[in-house]
Amino acid sequence: MVAMRIATFAQSNKMIADAMRVESVMANEQVQESSGMVSTDYGGYGSNAQHVVNLQVSVTRAQSYVDAATLADSKVQVMYSAVGSMTDIITQLRTQLSAATTASSTEVASAVSSAQQMLQQMGGLLNTQYNGEYVFSGASTTTAAADLSSFATGTGSSTTADTSYYQGDDEIASVRVADDQTISYGVTADNSAFEQVMRVLKFVANSSSLSSTDITAALSLASDALDATSTVQAKLSSAASQIEAASSRQTAYQGFAQTLGTDLTGVDVAAVTAQLSTYQAQLTASYSAIAKIQSLNLASYLR
Repeated sequence: MVAMRIATFAQSNKMIADAMRVESVMANEQVQESSGMVSTDYGGYGSNAQHVVNLQVSVTRAQSYVDAATLADSKVQVMYSAVGSMTDIITQLRTQLSAATTASSTEVASAVSSAQQMLQQMGGLLNTQYNGEYVFSGASTTTAAADLSSFATGTGSSTTADTSYYQGDDEIASVRVADDQTISYGVTADNSAFEQVMRVLKFVANSSSLSSTDITAALSLASDALDATSTVQAKLSSAASQIEAASSRQTAYQGFAQTLGTDLTGVDVAAVTAQLSTYQAQLTASYSAIAKIQSLNLASYLR
């Protein structure tokens, strides 16, 4: 006698379909559990995909601003240090000139000799480099800012400006630190402050003798040069502060955007693990029920 199966086809198919759906969900959650991410591709983020992309782009852009600010800040620090050395030079010259006001030939000779050395030191400072670039040459960063081969010779003047030593251009360095913010921080070697330093050094260095009038004029110019270089140094300090503040803002924004991105792309691994345990129990029960139903037939039912 042929065993007759109870009419369970539709019910069995539905239970199998439900079990396969649970398996699919489990497979996805197992990937989430191992990766900690909602999805391994943008398609899995659904309507949040564009938000995720936009946040990733903004984080990358913010990092480019941070990198640019870091490089600019390093240059400013190098420039600030160089200008500080320039103020030391002009301060030393003032000391030498003050000593020479006694009209002592020894003191005058010492001032002239010191000025000759200081002029060369000043040229070296104007040719300061960072990362292989001349920081006081404007945009002509591969060209040394100062050439003293001709400038250091000949009679100097305490009254006529002379930037013939300068080899760079008039471009002032700047850095973009945000979509809507650019900070100018550069200073070129022909800046009036540096020109005054170079002028007084040349005037003293190339003098065969210094009259009291010459010393007075040189002291006055040296004082003006010291004030001017101190002002340049203060502006560099201000630029550094602005750059560092802007970089901090970009870093803070990165953290904010990354947190938002994690909220959209990340999962609570502990919660997913717990959910997987629940699904596993459901799946085990489902397959047990399916096996039970498929094993039933009329003969066994009637016994």
